[in-house]
Amino acid sequence: MTERSNGGAKPRTRAEERADAIKTPSRVELMERAEALQRQLDEVREQSEQNLHNWQRSAADFANFKRRSEEEANALGEFARAILITKLLGVLDDFDRALESVPNEAHEGWVEGIRLVERKLRGVLESEGVTQIEALGQPFDPNLHEAVVHEETSDHPDNQVTAELQRGYRLRDRVIRPALVKVANNPTSSVNPQTAVEEG
Repeated sequence: MTERSNGGAKPRTRAEERADAIKTPSRVELMERAEALQRQLDEVREQSEQNLHNWQRSAADFANFKRRSEEEANALGEFARAILITKLLGVLDDFDRALESVPNEAHEGWVEGIRLVERKLRGVLESEGVTQIEALGQPFDPNLHEAVVHEETSDHPDNQVTAELQRGYRLRDRVIRPALVKVANNPTSSVNPQTAVEEG
């Protein structure tokens, strides 16, 4: 009976009514919506690339900071080590002086004990990279030697180290204490090598 009152049409379901209520966008509206979405996507991609760039820059800055911090810590450690080694070199000098002037009445066992301590100290310094600078009989080198006395002599070539007043040492490749030396000034030499170097 209901079908006849509606002119014979079949009643509509709620789903059909809802489907009819949804406005179907036109082709132009779909194109505009697609363009808007593409713009949003481009903006998000650009922001993403900017964020990635900022992150990479921050990561590089952090890596550089970390490297600099490690280098500074290593340099500070090397500096502190060099200071300690320089102080120990003074103790080694005292051992050398004591062993050069051992009294005749000193007990040989006691002297041997002092020599043993001196050798151990020297061994510890060598294990840390400390080496002695060769000076005696070598040509004077201002990078390795510090001339405290110039001796007029014809027994040695000009500018040769004739005596070592205090030993010099290197810590690996760096001079931590130059050797204090006596240098020959030979008036019979025609050319002073140091003068020739300074003039050249």
